[in-house]
Amino acid sequence: MYNILVVEDDREIRDGIEIFLKSQGYCVFKAEDGIRGLELMKENEIHLAIVDIMMPRMDGITMTMRLRETYDFPVIMLSAKSEETDKVVGLNIGADDYVTKPFTPLELMARVNSQLRRYMKFGSPQSGQKKNGRHFVEGGLELDEDTVEVTVDGSPVKLTPMEFKILALLIKQPGRVFSAEEIYERVWNERAVNTDTVMVHVRKLREKIEVNPKNPKYVKVVWGIGYKLEKQK
Repeated sequence: MYNILVVEDDREIRDGIEIFLKSQGYCVFKAEDGIRGLELMKENEIHLAIVDIMMPRMDGITMTMRLRETYDFPVIMLSAKSEETDKVVGLNIGADDYVTKPFTPLELMARVNSQLRRYMKFGSPQSGQKKNGRHFVEGGLELDEDTVEVTVDGSPVKLTPMEFKILALLIKQPGRVFSAEEIYERVWNERAVNTDTVMVHVRKLREKIEVNPKNPKYVKVVWGIGYKLEKQK
């Protein structure tokens, strides 16, 4: 049973999400603001968090920044249509996905199930699943699918599950250009509707593996087409 933290100041929405999560077999912890949400993380093992952006005392953006200092479980942000800028900021500071209000329970459950599947396969050291794969090297960049580890010039780099999957896709076919739509569909395993999250994740990936993200050595943009991992000589 996975533990899901719901951080939402609207009690009706909070309780409604709890009902649907419990119907899927999840254990649910609830908080009305970011401060209480962080407290619950310290008290319980959390596998995924659903976090509203606008909350009193501590908002969802600040909370996500704080939790990313310690935890790597998936974070799904809830945002109103008027909070588009905050949504992008949320993805930039470590959220994995977002759902815009109003949303249907089925949409949210699909996102939760999808994020948990990826996290348990690629990101959770407690999952106990054997990871099959290979070791890929391009210059000083190394990715190992068996151990789910990435190093740059011998130094370990900590990636989120989604960043790891994007890098794994690119490094397996160096030089090949992938469109944002193809990356989204192959990494998120669903039809691409909005590829903004791909841009955000690639930018965060570059910040972690590139010496100079503004002049990248590995992950490069092919303007108007997509992204590729540059072959290293």
